[in-house]
Amino acid sequence: MKKMELAVQKKNQSFRLPVDLIERLKLLAKRQNRSLNNFVETLLLGAAYNEPNEETLAAMAEARSGKLRDSEPLDLSSIEAMEKSMGL
Repeated sequence: MKKMELAVQKKNQSFRLPVDLIERLKLLAKRQNRSLNNFVETLLLGAAYNEPNEETLAAMAEARSGKLRDSEPLDLSSIEAMEKSMGL
């Protein structure tokens, strides 16, 4: 039986970032009780691998097109009111 590889190979890499951005990232990482490295790695993985599906891309294009600007705003006072204003 072949032993399964669990460890992901990683490589050290240096980046030059603004000091205020580093401090902000440290704060956000601390709020989630995570290391700065783990927090930044998670953000980068999300940016690199989470691509929107076709339905999401279509919704984004519709939002950018301005078609929805003439629509009545959603009533967000309750779930029921929101559903009603959405025509559900």
